[in-house]
Amino acid sequence: MAPRVFLMLGMLLLVCLVKVVVRGGNRRLMQNIDCGGLCKSRCSAHSRPNVCTRACGTCCVRCKCVPPGTSGNRELCGTCYTGMTTHGNKTKCP
Repeated sequence: MAPRVFLMLGMLLLVCLVKVVVRGGNRRLMQNIDCGGLCKSRCSAHSRPNVCTRACGTCCVRCKCVPPGTSGNRELCGTCYTGMTTHGNKTKCP
């Protein structure tokens, strides 16, 4: 009788943990940032603002970060931002 009770409680606990990990898990831990606004200010002084904003938006969605200022400071967003390259092996993120 006792092993059956422990087995049922263990299965119930496992089901609850799976629901938390699958549904809520990391989504709540990831920060929500306004990529459009941040990229607009980042690319405001760029010679080609539309191209810059498009590339910045891609990097922002993937890396969840946009460096401060209009240029430089790329290392503040980590290797995700600095390591992303185009097909021509040039840096992708402005």
